Amino acid sequence: MKRIFTLCLFLISHLLFAQIAEPEELVNPLMGTLSKVSLSNGNTYPAIGLPWGMNLWSPQTGKMGDGWMYTYDADKIRGFKQTHQPSPWMNDYGQFAIMPTVGKIKINQDDRASWFSHKSEVAKPYYYSVYLADADVTTELAPSERAAIFQFTFPESDSSFIVIDAIDKGSYVKVIPEENKIIGYSTRYRRGSLTNFKNYFVIYLSKAFTMAHTWRGNVLVKDSLELYANHAGGVVGFKTTRGEKIQMRVASSFISFEQAELNLQRELGKDDFETVKTKGKAIWNKTLGKIQVEDGSDAQLRTFYSCLYRTLFFPQKLYEVDAAGKIMHYSPYNGKILPGYMFGGTGFWDTFRALYPFLNLMYPAINKEMQEGLLNAYLEGGFLPEWSSPGYADIMIGNNSASVVAEAYLKGARGYDIEKLYEALVHGANHEGPVSAVGRKGVQYYNELGYVPYDVKINENAARTLEYAYDDFAIYQLGKALNKPKTEIEVYAKRSMNYKNLFDKKTGLMRGKNKDGSFQSPFNPFKWGDAFTEGNSWHYTWSVFHDVQGLIDLMGGENKFVSKLDSVFTLPPKFDDTYYGGVIHEIREMQIANMGQYAHGNQPIQHMIYLYNYAGAPWMTQYWARETMNRMYAATPDGYCGDEDNGQTSAWYIFSALGFYPVCPASDQYVLGAPLFKKATLTLENGKQIIVNAANNGEQNRFVDELKLNGKTYTKNWLSHAELMKGAVLNFSMSAKPNIKRGTTADAYPYSFSNEKR
Repeated sequence: MKRIFTLCLFLISHLLFAQIAEPEELVNPLMGTLSKVSLSNGNTYPAIGLPWGMNLWSPQTGKMGDGWMYTYDADKIRGFKQTHQPSPWMNDYGQFAIMPTVGKIKINQDDRASWFSHKSEVAKPYYYSVYLADADVTTELAPSERAAIFQFTFPESDSSFIVIDAIDKGSYVKVIPEENKIIGYSTRYRRGSLTNFKNYFVIYLSKAFTMAHTWRGNVLVKDSLELYANHAGGVVGFKTTRGEKIQMRVASSFISFEQAELNLQRELGKDDFETVKTKGKAIWNKTLGKIQVEDGSDAQLRTFYSCLYRTLFFPQKLYEVDAAGKIMHYSPYNGKILPGYMFGGTGFWDTFRALYPFLNLMYPAINKEMQEGLLNAYLEGGFLPEWSSPGYADIMIGNNSASVVAEAYLKGARGYDIEKLYEALVHGANHEGPVSAVGRKGVQYYNELGYVPYDVKINENAARTLEYAYDDFAIYQLGKALNKPKTEIEVYAKRSMNYKNLFDKKTGLMRGKNKDGSFQSPFNPFKWGDAFTEGNSWHYTWSVFHDVQGLIDLMGGENKFVSKLDSVFTLPPKFDDTYYGGVIHEIREMQIANMGQYAHGNQPIQHMIYLYNYAGAPWMTQYWARETMNRMYAATPDGYCGDEDNGQTSAWYIFSALGFYPVCPASDQYVLGAPLFKKATLTLENGKQIIVNAANNGEQNRFVDELKLNGKTYTKNWLSHAELMKGAVLNFSMSAKPNIKRGTTADAYPYSFSNEKR
């Protein structure tokens, strides 16, 4: 009996180890999918693809053209869509859909839709399967970066079909029965203005067609197998036996049909379905396995790896490899086919905060490619993008490409033309772009007055000013690293202090200011929008990433600063929505979170928890970081507390669970919190490891009593990126009670620009 018990313990421990060794098994791609326009629990969809792959695939429950392509509470699937959608608010580009049906030919998306259940759905990063009840067909798919293989298990039928929907706004389909082949393209996109844009696709089926048609809108075309229309599609059919598996190989290209064919042959070759699936699984395990966390609850492990999965998609590769092995791309900036890297599908207003710092720490090689892609965007379009979807998208504010570019170089990225990228930063900082979200809207006012005025019909002016000030700091830091003349870069150092121009001593908050120097009035700090972006003054007042000490001084010292931070959590979740004319989802998410004015579901305030470290109260950071992780995240369909936003909200969780966070990305420092797990091992691309130990960690023991770095007592409230990259062992001693002596003196505080002697 004892031997049996021992064997059981061995098997259990082996299974737990295997669970950690194969992190993809812990990922829930459905996390955040229980969302809608009025309330976001992530606004995600099950993204089936490979890390940073050019294409993703998703089951489509929503109507064609609806950004909410998959919602967890839906009953029917309309198709399986190739997608490049970064968020429902941005919608999609370069999409087309595939759907198996049985019986009558059903091309209309409502007619072909089939009931499904999550009980017969399997979603993994590299594999998706679902039973389509109305058709009695099981659909499986496994992707590569630019291609995918489908496997349809049909019932016995003399009228089994596969519908190809090239979507509206101008599309083309050609069916080639003698080759079991369909080709086509989609021109539909949502944002910006694109020239010569097409997403070309090629499809091969493993079974010969016995029937083939094209279709236009909702009408079957019986006299032509080639069709260009506003809304074109194709349908092919065959007789099937029960349980017969038909495989479909599909690839696409933004360059040409020939390149799509090449992508298919290069990435799928002669691999069968299981081989493609196995390769995808291995890639995900390798990529996710760069971080191994241990000794957490099953729910914590699943949440961690589900968040990690979300950080590894955007921006997506838009580049392809031609027959000669040369990297090429379609340019969304000038419509030409050009050499070099290109990426698309992210907004820097969201992702400069934690997503890009995370890439610089754990995946710097892909970020180096992204920097080269940004350089090409500048050369081809004249400005760096701030939201690429896939080209210039006129949404959100700020000039935060400055942070993304500067941080990468300052944290070690090399091997690309940083001088030209520095030129791009300077150009963007001193010019308005072709759309208001590119360059700096209101730049003339900002450069002359030191702020963007409230009363000159430039919306979200205070938010712009605060973000421009941090962006100026990033430009200054990069210029200094590149040994630019002091007279050239000192202007950016001076402008980085422009945040002070909006500080209202009477309220202790940031406030819009008129052109004549008077503050905007009346002032309601609970008013969302207006002078701010998707937030209010209580959220944006903390947007002084580079000079927290300067903000502390403005507020009257550390005690008042800490008290102001505390107020964010103790104030009621009141709001003024008059600027929007109704409650936007970000407001509702703050209101229902029961954390006062703290609105973790949106980006502007996500770093604020870590600011206690600058004013002698690091235990408050430790408390609120754990509280936010516990309450605001779960690997469930409602597992986020707002929009996930291209990896940013997930990156906050990953950093916080590891015990540190990049408050000021364009500096060398991470600000300390407290780890969530008893052990985490980070394997860096340079071969070094960062090991985070917290042996006595637990739900009650959330406070840091002592920290040892490489065996020596460490008293700072921050960690150096450069030192971590050498490899490090962090030993946290955790306690149920805060250590109110550790990290309370100025020599322990993180970096602030005001303290730098230039």
